[in-house]
Amino acid sequence: MTAVVISQPMLFPWPGFFEQLMLADSYIYLDDAQFSKGSFTNRIQLLNGDDRSWMTIPLAGKGSFQKIQNLSATGDTWRTSHRSLLRQSLSAAPYIDDALAIFDEVYAHDAICDLLIASIDIPARYLGVVAGRACRRSSEMAIEGTSWQRVLDLVLSAGGTRYLTGHGAANYLDHHAFEAAGVNVEYMNYSCTPWPQPRETFTPYVSVLDLIARTGPDARKHLLPTTTPWQEFLKEETGVS
Repeated sequence: MTAVVISQPMLFPWPGFFEQLMLADSYIYLDDAQFSKGSFTNRIQLLNGDDRSWMTIPLAGKGSFQKIQNLSATGDTWRTSHRSLLRQSLSAAPYIDDALAIFDEVYAHDAICDLLIASIDIPARYLGVVAGRACRRSSEMAIEGTSWQRVLDLVLSAGGTRYLTGHGAANYLDHHAFEAAGVNVEYMNYSCTPWPQPRETFTPYVSVLDLIARTGPDARKHLLPTTTPWQEFLKEETGVS
């Protein structure tokens, strides 16, 4: 069975995303989706003492009414500012140099969409979760449509028989249509496995760079992906099958 994951490009996602990526035979960047203000497309959370703070790429026109592939940044100091914020957040981490090296390689990209994609691909390479994975951009696949029907068509175009997705998809997927097309829908069980952090209460909801900086070569050991068939997931979440 061929497992497909589809997601919008995002800036250095949280470790749970990479658990999803570990299970993918084929991964599709939904780069022609319209940018959603307030999403994780252009921003990440970093630890800031006992709190968390946002690191955000400032977008021209605030990204309004633009496809992700067409986003551009405004200002000329945000790259330097972001590196400073990251260094401050990870100052005591034993593998901070690994995280900063990944950051520098990613931020060498000029186009914002390329930078966002690199901020997934390069950490994935460090984590060793890219072997054998086919990767493409939806903008290059010439598949039209909207909502769940386009998702299904993208999965079928990639030869998928399993679609692995995050929890938000439960609000719009037609699971029976996927089954009729021969595609099993499975929802992620994010492990949220703790790693050492300089705060009293652990949070997994920060950039993958935090995991890399604090655990280095052992980072992958904290990624323990499993999935739940959609029928069980919906029953657990809503009581409706």
